[in-house]
Amino acid sequence: MTMDRRSVLRALSGAVVAGIALPRMAWAAWSESAMKASESTAAMAELFGSADNQASAEVKLKAPEIAENGAVVPLEVSTSLPVEQIAIFIDNNPSPLAMTATLGAGTAGLVKTRVRMGETSNVVAVVKSGGKLYSASQEVKVTIGGCGG
Repeated sequence: MTMDRRSVLRALSGAVVAGIALPRMAWAAWSESAMKASESTAAMAELFGSADNQASAEVKLKAPEIAENGAVVPLEVSTSLPVEQIAIFIDNNPSPLAMTATLGAGTAGLVKTRVRMGETSNVVAVVKSGGKLYSASQEVKVTIGGCGG
């Protein structure tokens, strides 16, 4: 099969359209209102439809007690519950919703990430399981701010 100019242009235009459409589909579930909320409870309510959660020993949040550099704070959330979604909220950040992950059925409930923290704050990990919200929290003291500090 020979490739003429029209075939090449058709293939390139198809690739461009796919490149534009795929990111939009990936962002379709993104909650802009949750990202723009200025308080953790408001962000949680926007993301999950409710801010009602209960602390649970089934949710483990691994975070440093003291973060010497707030620009890179490692966090780990794990659970033995069947997970639908995991989110991390940082109370004193300008945008408290730091990250959210939607996990498929049968996926291990484990998320590791690095976040920025501008100041000492309470970090809350929320796990959605069976339509209910379970959480764990810990205060992280920041000595050098990572959000412009």
